[in-house]
Amino acid sequence: MKPLDATDLRILRTLLKEGNIPNTKLSEIVSLSTSQCWQRVQRLQREGYIEGYYAVINHRLLGYSDIVLVEISAARDEVTRVSELCEELSKIPEVLEVHLTSGEFDCFIKVAVDGTRGFEAFLSQKLYRIKGIRDSRSSFSLKSFKNESGFVPDSI
Repeated sequence: MKPLDATDLRILRTLLKEGNIPNTKLSEIVSLSTSQCWQRVQRLQREGYIEGYYAVINHRLLGYSDIVLVEISAARDEVTRVSELCEELSKIPEVLEVHLTSGEFDCFIKVAVDGTRGFEAFLSQKLYRIKGIRDSRSSFSLKSFKNESGFVPDSI
């Protein structure tokens, strides 16, 4: 793998902000020819620095007005299958993130719901039907100040 230089980092920063930017515009921003820019982006993808591209969805417009952050503990006899529990949670469409964690709880999820009634339905119809959950603690997110999919350091 070729080490990253300042131009590679500028490409990554730009794509992080605007993943669907045309190569011609990207090449202008990073001061490369379109061919050189395209080759660098291809290399960054090949080497795994860029794992994919996606759209940022406005869940509120789709009827999911709230985000709930949920910490989950596995039942004592299920501790050995926490990874399987996390896999099951990741299959639920409105679960946006699933993290295996250290500390008091075993995993952390971020869920899109339609208010308190939507969260109640999520709990009773989906979360509490998963075998192996001992306990959960949840908080409604009142306001998000930052929601990024990653970051690019100033230098490597």
